[in-house]
Amino acid sequence: MHKVKDRVLVIGYGNPGRLDDGLGPALAAALEAEGIPGITVETRYQLSIEDAAAVAEHDCVIFADAARTGPEPFALERIAPAGPASFSSHAVKPEAILALAEGSFGSTTKGYVLAVRGYSFDAFGESLSEKARKNLDSAIRFMREKLQDGGWNP
Repeated sequence: MHKVKDRVLVIGYGNPGRLDDGLGPALAAALEAEGIPGITVETRYQLSIEDAAAVAEHDCVIFADAARTGPEPFALERIAPAGPASFSSHAVKPEAILALAEGSFGSTTKGYVLAVRGYSFDAFGESLSEKARKNLDSAIRFMREKLQDGGWNP
């Protein structure tokens, strides 16, 4: 019997015009260029409640973002649906997107946050710091391995 591959969504979010804050979109662009079968890749400046519909259409979602603190080169964390009673257009957390997908669409999508460690956030420019670039390269290698054959194997 063949196992049906997971439908995987990767959402890379952040502001590429704020240096290392662009790590999420950079990861998404790199994965999209890989052309891994069965993987849907989206890029956002920030998460919005509309993302819940796309999340609900997948078995697994990986929210990729830059991290100001935390382990190097990146951290991967399984998350559960949880959210406030209301949403702000400026701050929607991945857990809230999962909760909205569950509540609105009956979704059972598994969620993960991939936080790539960045260092330079307080200036404008469309480049990554050298250390952030190395962390990104490690995260891309990790994701490539875990998304092989169109599935997700964390």
